[in-house]
Amino acid sequence: MSLTARPEVISLAGGLPATDSFPQDVFERINQEISDTQRALALQYGPTEGFDFLKEDIALVMAAEGTSVDPAHVMITTGGQQAIDLVTKTFIDAGDIVLAEGPAYAGALTTFSTYEADVRHIAMDANGLVVEELEAVLDRLEAEGRRPKFLYTVPNFSNPGGTTLSLERRRRLVRIAAERDLLVLEDNPYGLLRYEGEPLPTLLSLDTSGNVVYLGSFSKIISPGIRSGWIVAPQAIYQKIVFGKQATDLCSSPLNQLFVHGLIASGVWLEYIERLRGIYTSRRDTMLEALSEEFPSEATWTRPAGGFFVWATIPGIHTGDLLAKAIDENVAFVRGDAFYQDGGGTDSMRLSFSFVNEERIKEGVRRLGAVISDQMELYRALGL
Repeated sequence: MSLTARPEVISLAGGLPATDSFPQDVFERINQEISDTQRALALQYGPTEGFDFLKEDIALVMAAEGTSVDPAHVMITTGGQQAIDLVTKTFIDAGDIVLAEGPAYAGALTTFSTYEADVRHIAMDANGLVVEELEAVLDRLEAEGRRPKFLYTVPNFSNPGGTTLSLERRRRLVRIAAERDLLVLEDNPYGLLRYEGEPLPTLLSLDTSGNVVYLGSFSKIISPGIRSGWIVAPQAIYQKIVFGKQATDLCSSPLNQLFVHGLIASGVWLEYIERLRGIYTSRRDTMLEALSEEFPSEATWTRPAGGFFVWATIPGIHTGDLLAKAIDENVAFVRGDAFYQDGGGTDSMRLSFSFVNEERIKEGVRRLGAVISDQMELYRALGL
């Protein structure tokens, strides 16, 4: 975030949405309506679980992705990050095992580490989480007399990998969860930001045994500044999470909840998401083209069908060493080992195309490609 505040730095690091595209007239109208008709409510405490009207809105948003939910099972959170924290707080004691895809969202790993969880990574490939490895890890843990508290996964356009869990693997994962009584945390902040291909069912929509807890967020489809997310959970889990939220912040901001409600009630939210899809599709395509032109032939990268991120790997190059040189050239990325708890990902990087325009993406990738080439020349000269 500090790097993005420096205008000379082209940041391909943070997963920041294009909030400058939000229509000013809609923003002003919603805020004026809140001020005129709901000011007292906006400035008061709200229910810990969130306002019922926003829960119903969320059910509508999830229906747009083909998932039917009971609003009574929806809890409003202060962003998707709090959703991760609340579930972790509810389930994890120090030393408990958490399974997480590898690479995994760094913010989730930080939360798991805060609660002293023992994180075990499950590998990913072009089709997402490798469920065969998940089964093997579960077998090993069972032989040791241990059970994971839950599996954390971002099945749609994962952060940081940009990969999507295939339909076959989704169905198999849900079956495994039911057979082994494995709780699955499905984190889905990017699901509505698909740029190509057919939408896939959420894990929650495939689950018939109550083993999936769904985490959602408005940060990527409306704005991160409104700090509004949600959890969908079975009732027994839901009640425990309510206690945790009461102890954390009493309630999420009523003002922010009213703003989200105003946008959804206006009916323009789908139009806005469609606008975002157009912006991000162009930026993704620009990044992929620039990578093919500027990165060395040894490099590989993912081709995301949605979301914000490309995961690039340069064999033999430690991206931690590379980052300092890149910043000297006023371009930034996130080093790959930030997305592992076990030291993995040292030759990889996460690149975000969501925040900067096409011209700066091209220039940023050009600078980064030059830094990589220089680093490879240095390694060759040193015989590494």
